[in-house]
Amino acid sequence: MTKQYTEDHEWVEADGGIALVGITHHAQDALGDVVFVDLPEVGKSFAQKDVAGVVESVKAAADVYMPLSGEIIEVNEALRADPSLANSDPLGAGWFFKVKLSDAGQLAALMNETSYADLVAKG
Repeated sequence: MTKQYTEDHEWVEADGGIALVGITHHAQDALGDVVFVDLPEVGKSFAQKDVAGVVESVKAAADVYMPLSGEIIEVNEALRADPSLANSDPLGAGWFFKVKLSDAGQLAALMNETSYADLVAKG
């Protein structure tokens, strides 16, 4: 599976209509030390771009946007218990939630790693 990215600094790994979602290295760098995450409720459905959660750090709070429309089927309870996983392993153990996609076609609009790196470089 390859990661795809949003302009809001979330990453997505989709496989068979299920997507794993988290925040990028850039997002966690900008936030600083993450101290709290508010994860969405399992079973709740969101439209693309809806606010699905919140990340709070020692410096700021930031919304986590739904990168693709769908239903939350799992949240990362380990992240809730240890929010620092968002800093130490944002692209792995620090994932936020899993989504059952309602429109897999939305994946086509997400950025690949090169496009995302260009976006971040432009600031």
